[in-house]
Amino acid sequence: MSNSEQKPILKTTSKAASSPSPAPSAPPNAPMAGPQGAPAPTRAQGQKGDRVAPSIIGEDLAITGNVISKGEVQVDGQIEGDVHCGSLIVGEKAEITGGIVAEDVVVRGRVMGSIRGVRVTMQASSHVEGDVFHKALAIEQGAFFEGKSRRAEDPIATAPKLETPQT
Repeated sequence: MSNSEQKPILKTTSKAASSPSPAPSAPPNAPMAGPQGAPAPTRAQGQKGDRVAPSIIGEDLAITGNVISKGEVQVDGQIEGDVHCGSLIVGEKAEITGGIVAEDVVVRGRVMGSIRGVRVTMQASSHVEGDVFHKALAIEQGAFFEGKSRRAEDPIATAPKLETPQT
């Protein structure tokens, strides 16, 4: 067999690969077509305004060490270490033992350590033992809070920096 007659190593068996299918119709809320029937431009992923799915630490996951993310983190499990992220949601069954630094912090579970956030919300199911440094603070009736509350114009600026591991 010559190089030009070699059979492909990977063989596809899907109907899409074997027979042409009609063009899919646009969903009801898709952008309208342009003047010549070309689709209207849509925003590319990663541009400002796009929502990125949060990083989720599930109920059955326990982490010992620091967690660093630029985006949103949702914790439903346990973390022993500091958490630095853009936005943090501490679920009702979650437990964090360590410091938290984030623009937005919503606590529904248990936090033992300081919280530094521009906007901090302790919901009724929360249990927080530690100082809170904030620009805006909301504590719902029923929340447990043992510590000091300190208002600061930029509570994140004075937070200790965590080093990102080199890969």
